[in-house]
Amino acid sequence: MQSFLKATFMIAAMAAGFAMATLPARALVEIDINKGVVEPLPIAITEFISADGKGAEISSVIEADLRRSGLFAPIEKGAFIEKISNPDAAPRFQDWTVINAQALVTGKVSETPDGRLRAEYRLWDTYAGQQLVGEQFFSSKDKWRRIAHIIADSIYQRLTGEGGYFDTRIVYVDESGPRNNRVKRLAIMDQDGANQRFLTDGRSIVLTPRFSPTRQEITYMSYESGQPQVYLLQLETGQRELVGNFPGMTFAPRFSPNGQKVIMSLLRDDGNSNIFAMDLRSRNTTRLTTSNAIDTSPSYSPDGSQIVFTSDRGGRAQIYVMGADGSNPQRISFGDGTYSTPVWSPRGDLVAFTKQTGGEFQIGVMRTDGSGERILSSGFLQEGPTWAPNGRVIMFFRQPAGSGGPQLYSIDLTGRNEQKIPTANFGSDPAWSPLLE
Repeated sequence: MQSFLKATFMIAAMAAGFAMATLPARALVEIDINKGVVEPLPIAITEFISADGKGAEISSVIEADLRRSGLFAPIEKGAFIEKISNPDAAPRFQDWTVINAQALVTGKVSETPDGRLRAEYRLWDTYAGQQLVGEQFFSSKDKWRRIAHIIADSIYQRLTGEGGYFDTRIVYVDESGPRNNRVKRLAIMDQDGANQRFLTDGRSIVLTPRFSPTRQEITYMSYESGQPQVYLLQLETGQRELVGNFPGMTFAPRFSPNGQKVIMSLLRDDGNSNIFAMDLRSRNTTRLTTSNAIDTSPSYSPDGSQIVFTSDRGGRAQIYVMGADGSNPQRISFGDGTYSTPVWSPRGDLVAFTKQTGGEFQIGVMRTDGSGERILSSGFLQEGPTWAPNGRVIMFFRQPAGSGGPQLYSIDLTGRNEQKIPTANFGSDPAWSPLLE
């Protein structure tokens, strides 16, 4: 599958006159995302020229991606002065600076002789009067949304200095039907809610899907046999593999960074919940904690050297960090209330968590030593944070008081850009994929 995607989505610098350009150090088009509050960058995204209207659809998705990030403020097209008729030519920069467009995106979409889609775009610094980057992408026609997300990622990276997250997918639990007879199916969609489809038929309850960090594969828990069973599911082929039966499972597995292990918490005969790691090749299971407490919700650090987890060994549920072999557990959370579902950031600098205090649920982050705790969102019932692959955005699910069911939301690390994610029905337990290949 990887070779197919690489052949389908070739990325190349354009020919003469369309090569990548580098801004001088004084260029105005840049976003300092390390500031506490970031002022969105005014950007003009023109309708990509095409013969069949596909260019307008692609540029619309690019605009929506960038707007939703909270870092960009796309300018309304009614304010545009220049009408771009030849995206290969330099624009009239003054027409764009006068409407405060600090960056400009132009492009076109065409069909290749072999029937594929070709999308070309250029990103311009209007104040410096030069091109920042120009690229072209090829794909089958049905993959046009992926092209749009990839272009949005490229623009995001060029203007922020960090990787994007738009060319990704979300797997989650779709919930439908009455509250007392809820049907739960695995579902998958693009990160913006498009291209939703079901992965299971709803005849059995499914819970806690988790993405592999190395390939398009998920692990999830199913009760189709009446007991909790853990499966691996290859998303592209639909091939499913039983990992094992875990009658005492208290939290579904998460992958190790190399995708070769899963880590989980199991309730054993002694009545305690402890953390175990399973090698997916040998199926050998190693016990990592031996406390007389409830140890649960484990998550690996990005380099695989440490594990963050929740334990009530100190009297109430708090967050701990230990070595990947179970050594040297250290408590890192000391706030009021209880903590659960800690997840290590892909950047390695933060841990996201669910906190319950004062009668409400909160989604927050803290540094890996427990310092700098910040609450990003509070609500009646919300939990289950999952990180975007660039470590800048978190998705979670929330059930507002009196509502029919849970819904998905995303929020960035500033806590100022919360977005509701559209789903076909109710949605819970989201898991963010790595960037697609």
